[in-house]
Amino acid sequence: MKRPRFIILAEAAFGIEASKTAAVLIRYAPQRVTAVIDSSRAGQTAQQVLGFGGDIPVVASLEEGLSPGSVGTPVRAGAGAPSEPGVLSELRPDALLIGMAPQGGRLDEDWRPAIEAAIDAGLDVWSGLHAFLCDDPDLAERARGREVLLHDLRKPPAGLPVATGRVLGTDAYRLLTVGSDCNVGKMTAAMEIQRGLSKRGVSAAFAATGQTGILLAESGIAVDAVVSDFVAGAAELLTLEAADQADVVVVEGQGSLLHPGYSGVTLGLLHGSMPQGMVLCAMPSRSSIYSGRYDWVTIPPLDEIVRRYEEAATWANPPFRSRVLGVCLATYDLSEAEARHHVEHTRELTGLPTTDPIRFGVEKIVDAVIETSGR
Repeated sequence: MKRPRFIILAEAAFGIEASKTAAVLIRYAPQRVTAVIDSSRAGQTAQQVLGFGGDIPVVASLEEGLSPGSVGTPVRAGAGAPSEPGVLSELRPDALLIGMAPQGGRLDEDWRPAIEAAIDAGLDVWSGLHAFLCDDPDLAERARGREVLLHDLRKPPAGLPVATGRVLGTDAYRLLTVGSDCNVGKMTAAMEIQRGLSKRGVSAAFAATGQTGILLAESGIAVDAVVSDFVAGAAELLTLEAADQADVVVVEGQGSLLHPGYSGVTLGLLHGSMPQGMVLCAMPSRSSIYSGRYDWVTIPPLDEIVRRYEEAATWANPPFRSRVLGVCLATYDLSEAEARHHVEHTRELTGLPTTDPIRFGVEKIVDAVIETSGR
């Protein structure tokens, strides 16, 4: 199947946090993005907005993004993108991607005109929302009439099992990224660690558990859309499938044990994948749980969070021992000097190898995984 080229809808939200799906796709696959729609930033480039992404243009509307001459300037990966530099985008997109990640995953009615216009223009539509486009009667009928496809990345497969601890019988080493909060770089850390292991000659697989990871990996299950009884089972299934292909399975984490809204999915992942190792992800500039709704929840020191995750990993299997092997910090909102200070402080506090995966690489984390796993 040909990989689609996307024009991304990120109206009034283009940025690292508010349009996480857009930002991650641009970081890892900029050659698949022709333009970003955000009228509040029209005329800028992805590089100017995100700090990476090169010359991918930001346009005011879908019509502008599809008009001859507005898109089609050679787009390069740009600074900070791990993708192969110098890869050029094509002139016209094949699909519209909803690049925003609103809390609750609802379809904003203000986005509907752009989605309808994309369908009318013959573009498939990809979405990571909890509100499935395929279940929207008007959009589904419109798509059928134009013979285009609606892809709901978060829609889980049928027949998911209840977890039974089968992962304990695998030979593959299991590593899970966990977080102090939501939106602290768990997917990025997992992808960077998997790539780092592969570069060192270790057979490593990335198990995608969220919509953006699935978009990049082209496989996976969005566990936050799974009925709660089957979250651990979905994590177990993904881990087993990846373990058949690799010696190390890097499972993408979701949510946080500390988060009042999303701790359930975190625990399901932890007990479904039963990792031997974990990597804690955090954002040092954050003192309370993300978004104003949860600012009453203070984030404790990272050494305390390490202890909580290691303890929680044993709840489903008391003899089982899981260790946090390192810490990945998201420091994109800090200066390099501030970032280095937090990396060093965290290393001293936790006694663990610490890095920002994008700024400073994951070599020390990879060393710890190789040493602990014996791979």
